[in-house]
Amino acid sequence: MERVDKQSAEHYSWGSGCDGWHLVKTPALSVIEERMPPGTSEVRHYHQKANQFFYVLRGVLFIEVDWKEFELCAGQSLPIAAEKSHQVRNLSSRDVEFIVISNPPSHGDRVIAQAESFASLQENHKE
Repeated sequence: MERVDKQSAEHYSWGSGCDGWHLVKTPALSVIEERMPPGTSEVRHYHQKANQFFYVLRGVLFIEVDWKEFELCAGQSLPIAAEKSHQVRNLSSRDVEFIVISNPPSHGDRVIAQAESFASLQENHKE
C-alpha cells in the first residue's frame, strides 16, 4: 500500500485540454481526480455497468443526467446510476476539479448516447 497524489498518480489527457489522474485503479474500483478548463465538455454517454459518483473539489461543474441539469459547487456531489445518459460540462470561466468514483470501473464500459442537443432533448421531454 502506498500513498497516492496527483504527482505520483497515472495521468491521462482527454477532450480539449482536460486532465485525469488515476488515484485508485483496480478491477473493482476506479477513483479519478479530473480537471476541466473553462468551456470544455465530454461527450454525452452512459455506462452499461458502472455506477458513478461525482464530487466537486473546486469550481462549478454542470452535469446533465437524463435531460435534467445539475449545477454542483465545491463540496457538492451527485451519484449517477449505470445506464443513465449523462454529460459533464464546465460552463464557467475557471477550471473545475472533481473526483469521479466508478464501481465497477467505467473504462471500456462507455456507450456514446444519441447526438441530440441538450436543448432539443429538453423540448422533447417536457411534461
